[in-house]
Amino acid sequence: MSTIVKALAIIAIALLPVTAGAELISGIAAIVNDDVITTYEVEKEAALVAKEMEKRSPAEAADKTALSKTALNRLIDKKLIEQKIKELDIRVSEEEVRQSIEDVKKQNKLTQEALVAALAAQGLTFDQYKTQLKEQLERLRLMSQEVRAKIQVGEREMREYYDANRAKYGEEEFFHARQIYFKIGKDAPVSEVERVTAKAVKVLQEAKSGKDFAELAKKYSDDPAAAKDGGDLGTFKKGDMIPEIERAVDTMKPGEISDLVRTPAGIHIIKLEERTKGKAKPFEEVKAEIEDFLYKKKSEDRFNQWVTDLRKGAAIEIK
Repeated sequence: MSTIVKALAIIAIALLPVTAGAELISGIAAIVNDDVITTYEVEKEAALVAKEMEKRSPAEAADKTALSKTALNRLIDKKLIEQKIKELDIRVSEEEVRQSIEDVKKQNKLTQEALVAALAAQGLTFDQYKTQLKEQLERLRLMSQEVRAKIQVGEREMREYYDANRAKYGEEEFFHARQIYFKIGKDAPVSEVERVTAKAVKVLQEAKSGKDFAELAKKYSDDPAAAKDGGDLGTFKKGDMIPEIERAVDTMKPGEISDLVRTPAGIHIIKLEERTKGKAKPFEEVKAEIEDFLYKKKSEDRFNQWVTDLRKGAAIEIK
């Protein structure tokens, strides 16, 4: 970088506003080609990085030095990408940004007012959101132009991924269960709730002692159909039963009997008879999904390498 450019950068930083009696509010953190990254920008980015890491790793989120290093690297990459976008004259129109916002609203069933409120809850104004969205669209266009157009996903590669990840493409799991049901009315007095609970505990003890579950259901269940089917719930998959029963059977092995399961309708004792998993879906049925996954993964890997290569050819001076 020329001495004149460096001097101009330093002058620009020196002209930033300061409060009376205070120290300079910002300085130069790095110079990327002819663009400056300020310490103020690094601090702002570090705060965002800390927020992202708080849930995953509180210890790392508290490491100020590591946060600053991560933030600076992010800003350098961002600056390089911005410079490449300008160099290639990649442009996103206001209409494209507007249409993207409309798509976001439609997908999330949001009105304009609801979107603005949601953004405000995240500390963003609508104009800031539009700017961020425009930058994202420019980046996607850059990726498409410089990276994605050069990526291919072959049939053999897709089949190898399918064979190695068959469990991902299995059909839904099915459960076959029985229940003994004890009804408790919505407005039942405490004495009635206690009476029914005591009865349910007694029957649970009998069931777990090895007595025939179907016969216990016929004898004690408040479900009229139990007299004939022994409390058979049939075969069902997740989403077919009420959440409390689903959660119970999901943790059980065939032959196991649950503890008392409480629902708004009363108390249930569940016995899981069988759980089965369907065969893996045919390759042709999931081929498009696999191709999309591999394409995205390759794009991300190739883009990261592309940014690394940009760094190698750039003049980066870290202060």
